Amino acid sequence: MFYRTSIGAALAATLCLSVAGAKAEDAKYPNWEGLWKRGSPVGVWDPTKPPGLGQQPPLTPEYQKVFEANLAKGKAGVFFDIKGTCGPVGMPRVMILYEPMEIVIRPKTTYMLLESMSPIRRIYTDGRDWPKEPDQQFNGYSIGTWRDTDGDGVYDTLEVETRNLRGPRLFDSTGIPLHADNETVVKEKLYLDKNDPDILRNEITTYDHALTRPWTVSRFYRREHNPIYEEYPCTEDNRWVTIGGELYLADGEGYLMPIQKGQSAPDPKYLQKYFQKK
Repeated sequence: MFYRTSIGAALAATLCLSVAGAKAEDAKYPNWEGLWKRGSPVGVWDPTKPPGLGQQPPLTPEYQKVFEANLAKGKAGVFFDIKGTCGPVGMPRVMILYEPMEIVIRPKTTYMLLESMSPIRRIYTDGRDWPKEPDQQFNGYSIGTWRDTDGDGVYDTLEVETRNLRGPRLFDSTGIPLHADNETVVKEKLYLDKNDPDILRNEITTYDHALTRPWTVSRFYRREHNPIYEEYPCTEDNRWVTIGGELYLADGEGYLMPIQKGQSAPDPKYLQKYFQKK
């Protein structure tokens, strides 16, 4: 009887230590709870510069031409941005935060729940290496490291590297391109503002073959303490239709409408190709 009681007491003590250890482990991580809304402008990648050519992206001559072509398409109403038809924008553009974001911090993984197009970023902080057989995704594969930069025993900075991306992707809605080889590497440093704990700063550096050098921008997000959580199903009642690189709008009866003056009807060859597949 004494033996059983001793085992029970030892087990209870072990459980208490485990719970205490778990609480101590949780105490090492910063409080990033709440709903985070974008603080930087939504329409541009570098919030310190004007849109369009004013962004002055460090592009190679080849990709500068692609950028200028995208700008011309935008003015002419020609489709070039995957987001226009509710497609995934991918990294690093998703961190513009078109819609708010929640952050869930666990010891092995930090989750970023982004409402726009409902993507989930998983940032692995368990010390793992890069996968030997990567599965390319628009948000890529992210590995992070927590830092205690002021030595107070609490992590305050999350450094993240993201690889294994797929495309097509743009930096922003102005049409700044990333390279078609999808060998992009994105590095981030996230931390709370020292003067305002309700501001989360993100220093984002992109390494890409479309660039002549790494491109660093600083964006920030504002915390909402009493948020109203809303769904943002981008594809719900989405009436935009892309045919042959042209963007059309479907009316209430399903007919395609031009979106600009002088826009021609869709070439029937695209419809013929579709029905041949059927």
